[in-house]
Amino acid sequence: MITRRMFTAGAAASLLAPSIARGAAAAALKFIPQSDLTILDPVVTTVYTARNHGFMVFDTLFGMNSQYRMEPQMLDGFSVEGDGKTWKLRLREGLLWHDGERVLARDCVASIRRWAARDGIGGLLMARTDELSATDDRTIRFRLKKPFQMLPYALGKISTPMCAMMPERLANSDPFKPITEMVGSGPFRFKADEWLSGARAVYTRFDRYQPRPEVSTGWTAGGKIVHFERVEWLTSPDDGTAASAMQAGEWDWWELPSVDLLPLLKRTGKIQVEIKDRNGTLGLLKMNNLQPPFNNPAIRRALLGAVVQKDFMSAIAGEDPAMWRSGVGIFTPGTDMASQAGMEVLNSPRDLAAVQAAIRQAGYNNEKTVLLSPTEPHYRKAMSDVAGGMLQSAGLNVEVQSMDWGTAIVRRENKQPVEKGGWSVLCTTANGLDMQTPALHFLRTTGETAWFGWTNSPRIEELRAAWVDAPDVTTQQQIAADIQRQCWIDVPHLPLGIWYQPMAWQNTIKGIPDGFPVFWGAERV
Repeated sequence: MITRRMFTAGAAASLLAPSIARGAAAAALKFIPQSDLTILDPVVTTVYTARNHGFMVFDTLFGMNSQYRMEPQMLDGFSVEGDGKTWKLRLREGLLWHDGERVLARDCVASIRRWAARDGIGGLLMARTDELSATDDRTIRFRLKKPFQMLPYALGKISTPMCAMMPERLANSDPFKPITEMVGSGPFRFKADEWLSGARAVYTRFDRYQPRPEVSTGWTAGGKIVHFERVEWLTSPDDGTAASAMQAGEWDWWELPSVDLLPLLKRTGKIQVEIKDRNGTLGLLKMNNLQPPFNNPAIRRALLGAVVQKDFMSAIAGEDPAMWRSGVGIFTPGTDMASQAGMEVLNSPRDLAAVQAAIRQAGYNNEKTVLLSPTEPHYRKAMSDVAGGMLQSAGLNVEVQSMDWGTAIVRRENKQPVEKGGWSVLCTTANGLDMQTPALHFLRTTGETAWFGWTNSPRIEELRAAWVDAPDVTTQQQIAADIQRQCWIDVPHLPLGIWYQPMAWQNTIKGIPDGFPVFWGAERV
C-alpha cells in the first residue's frame, strides 16, 4: 500500500494522483480532515474521521437535526404499539445500495445487530429486546421486554459508533473486525482505488441516491442534497503545508486548524474562520484498566488530584478563556446532565506530594507506565505533552512513546502488557454531544467489551440502565449526578476540560454546516 511516508512535504498539489486531470481536480471539494482516515468501518471505532467518513457512505434509519430531535431518514415512517413494547419501522421505497441492490429490512436487522454489539446505547437496547426481525422487505420490527423511548435516538445518533446500515452480507461479519468493502446507501461512494493511506481519500456523488423531500434541518436530518460530484480528503504532512495550501486557495476547507495559525488564515481576507460546533470537544485521559499500574483503581483515583485542566486546555487552545473551559466533570458543561457532584476531586487545591503519597500507599511498585503520544493532530500532541509531565510529577515511571495518530488508533486496542506492545495511558477526545448523556458509548463500563481502557463498573452500568428508564429529566439528573460520583470511585477516565475549535474555509464555499463536517449542502459560489 502507498503511504504518506512516500510523499514529500512539498506543494499541496503533489498529493493529487497524477492520473487526475487538473480540471477535474479543480471541480472537487478539497477537505483537510482532523487526522488521516485509517479505519473505514464506522461501527468498530469511535474515531471521528471514521464517523465522518461513515455518514458520507452509509445512511441511518433516523437522522438527528440541529435541535437534537430525531426524524425518519431511511424510513417512510414508524409506529409504536402494545404499550410501547412493539416498534415497526417502515423503509422508504426505492432505496439502493451502491452496488445497485435494493435495501431490504433484513439488511437493516443485521446492521443493527452488528452495531449494537459495539455500542453503549445499542447494548442497552438489545438487552431490552425480545425479538428483532424483518417481517417483510420493508418492515423492521422490535418486540421489547419493556418500553425503550430512546430507540429513535439510538438508531440515528450522530455520536460514535454510528448505526450504519449496510448489506446483510457485510453486516453479518464479525463486529470486532473492521469491514473494508464500502457498500452503503449514503449520498457518496467511496473510491477505494484512489485511497492512499496517509495522503488522500476520495468520494464521488452516488447518482442513484434518493434524498428525502424535506429541506435539511441540520446535521443528518432531512434532504441530503449533494452539489459536488467529487470530494477529496487530503491529509496534510503538517499544519504549515495545510495553511499554505489554504492561503493559496488550493484547498477549500480545513476541519481543525491549529490555534496559532488562525490569525494567518484570517489575514488573507479570503478565508472564513468560525466555531461551527458549539458542543465543544472534551479532553479525556484514558488508562488501561487491564494492566498495572492502572488496574488498581486506587492509583487511578489518586491521579484525579494531579489534574490541572487549565494546563491542558491552554496548551491546546491558547490563553483566551473564551476558547475553553476548565472545571469540567463527566458530562458536557451547560447541558442537562452536567452537575457539581463530587467536583472537589478536580477543583480543590492541587497537592502533588499528597498524590505521590497516595500512589505509593496504593501499592505502586515503579511499574513502567507507557504513554502513547501521537504527534498529530496538534491537540493530541499538546494533551500528551502536558500528561507526560503530570504523570512524572505524580511519581510514576513514565515512558513516552511518540507515533502518528493512525498507529495510536491501532495500538490502543492492544490489551497486552506494555512489554508485549500494550500501553498504559492515552489522551483522547469526545465531542460534547457524545458526553451529554450517560447512555452513550464513552461511559460504557463493561470491562473488555467497553471502550478502550476497559473499565469494569457494574454500578455505573446499573445506573446507566436506570437513567434510560427514568420518567423525567429531574430523575435523570439525579441519576447522572450519582454516575458522576461513581466515576470518581471507578475512574473510567480523567476529565481534562473542554475547548471550542474553529474551522476554516474559503469564501468561495457556502453551506458549511454547523456541527461536525458533512458534505451535502456545501457548494461553490
